[in-house]
Amino acid sequence: MDMEELMRQAQEAAQTIQKQMNDVQVKLDTIEVEGTSGGGLVKIRATAKGRILSVSIDDSLIGGAGPGNEDAKQMLEDLVTAAFNDARTKADQAANAEMQKAQSGMGLPPGLNLPGMG
Repeated sequence: MDMEELMRQAQEAAQTIQKQMNDVQVKLDTIEVEGTSGGGLVKIRATAKGRILSVSIDDSLIGGAGPGNEDAKQMLEDLVTAAFNDARTKADQAANAEMQKAQSGMGLPPGLNLPGMG
């Protein structure tokens, strides 16, 4: 087996691994989990990939469920959800930038996405 054949096989193996990792990432975004704190007073639903789906805050933590509080409660829950997702997006972008730096420092060809490398 010559070097060219070895390189072709290595490239095919890398592409297969990349496809499998992409498939896992897609699946992780469909698995839902729920975290709680305060004995269930605050609940957060998220995907296994870390995307926040919803935040639920018990009425007792925000002055009860009197008239007019429903909209304020929903807005607070939506704002917390959006803030979590914004932080997650920024964390992913920062991690990807660092991985790209590391990958280029290894002399790997551009576009070769190894597992965990962005």
